[in-house]
Amino acid sequence: MEQHKRPASTVLFIFGGSGDLNLRKLTPALYNLFLDQWMPEKFHIAGLGRTPYTDDNFHTRLLDGVTKFSRRKDVDAAKFGEFAQHVQYLHLDAENEADFQKITDLVKAKGGEWGEEPNVIFYLAVAPQLVPDIATKLGKLTLTKEKANTRIVVEKPFGHDFKSAHELNALLASMFTEEQIYRIDHYLGKETVQNILALRFANAMFEPVWNRNYIESVQITAAETVGLEGRAGYYDQSGALRDMVQNHILQLLCMVAMEAPVSFDANEVRNKKVDVLNAIRPIKTEDVDKVAVRGQYGPGVVKGKEVVGYREEKGVAEKSKTMTYAAVKFFIDNWRWQGIPFYVRTGKFLKQKSTNITLTFREAPHFAFPPESTKTWRPNQLTISIQPEMDIRIRFQSKRPGQTMTLDPVNMIFNYDEAYGRDDAPEAYETLLLDVMEGDATLFMRADQVEAAWKVVMPIQEHWENTEPDFPNYTPDSWGPEAADKLITNDGHAWTNLSPAKA
Repeated sequence: MEQHKRPASTVLFIFGGSGDLNLRKLTPALYNLFLDQWMPEKFHIAGLGRTPYTDDNFHTRLLDGVTKFSRRKDVDAAKFGEFAQHVQYLHLDAENEADFQKITDLVKAKGGEWGEEPNVIFYLAVAPQLVPDIATKLGKLTLTKEKANTRIVVEKPFGHDFKSAHELNALLASMFTEEQIYRIDHYLGKETVQNILALRFANAMFEPVWNRNYIESVQITAAETVGLEGRAGYYDQSGALRDMVQNHILQLLCMVAMEAPVSFDANEVRNKKVDVLNAIRPIKTEDVDKVAVRGQYGPGVVKGKEVVGYREEKGVAEKSKTMTYAAVKFFIDNWRWQGIPFYVRTGKFLKQKSTNITLTFREAPHFAFPPESTKTWRPNQLTISIQPEMDIRIRFQSKRPGQTMTLDPVNMIFNYDEAYGRDDAPEAYETLLLDVMEGDATLFMRADQVEAAWKVVMPIQEHWENTEPDFPNYTPDSWGPEAADKLITNDGHAWTNLSPAKA
């Protein structure tokens, strides 16, 4: 095993310890960090919740989650037993302020046992409406005043709109410093997302052409092939614009469009991202219909199975205006990107599961070639595929073998699995949890970044809330509304729908 420096001793409290996020994501990630010897040598994990579990019952539940959801499919019972010795269940009613004394008592006990003051992390894996009350009670604890040793992790969605996000930021800032607050977006922990910065700034062949002089358009797709999957209670209050565009997609856009950082200091990188958000051209209410398209799926057939329309889903309002599809054209008004359209789209029950970023380059002059050689001419493209494929593709023109000068577009593909093996790639939550333990906030959103992202989408959201949609307007297992195709084809472009890199 490669030797590396581990984080300092840590006590991690997971609010919502008996919940789905801990079962599916957090504990599998922590267990993999333990196997890879990234966990602190001295650590303790406490799952907090109202469900009455014994430690043994809690361990059994967590083992079931690791077995089903870990990237490692063969779970060693003995190894998990070693891990479980560091894990306990702490029965706690988040509405009862007196119960929070259990947290202080546990930290003191561990500090005495280890002979040192541990770092303390509060992970709020709970419903968004519970965050303010829990954060307020935590802020009253004496141990949270130890600014260098205490951190709080808040899951998305961070607010419901600009106003609520600003209020939540203000509340957290009244009790914690910005350096203590980790607003988590799991997309930023994905290996391929992190590789965007390496691709751009570690390779001299890319950065010189990464601008308006050579790039004609950029598009970002985050397509899902599933519907609500029982999440109507959350999704009908959110929709595609809030659920995906405001956070995940705008974060990807920032990674693509940001200027080169002077260093990889957390605030330096985040400063560059905020610059991008502040440079996005504000969308006027009267222009929303020109640059944004919304959709909602109706009934249809997916993989041979009939599915109901969104409004017929259990828990959805009968005449819901919630969009399950959103496409937007953004412009970034700065020197690097002036005039270049950034097309983004996301939706449920689409044709193919795919998250990718495609940069289409301006066409090279081809007057030297005979007319018959350019019938299949396509512009150069660079595509970063984030899921389910993890690869980077470069499309360029090549001469077809034969006696004539005939050109064809071909792909050069770098595939993560083939190069490194899937087992070597940590899950997003592994990366992000390790960063929290190490106190590295580079991949986490800062308060001004969250609010700037809300400012970008609020004109669209408000316009859509105040106008009647023509729903449903696309069928499941399609690529969304026809208007979304027109949004990009009217500019002479087309959406890129990737085929698998390998059969």
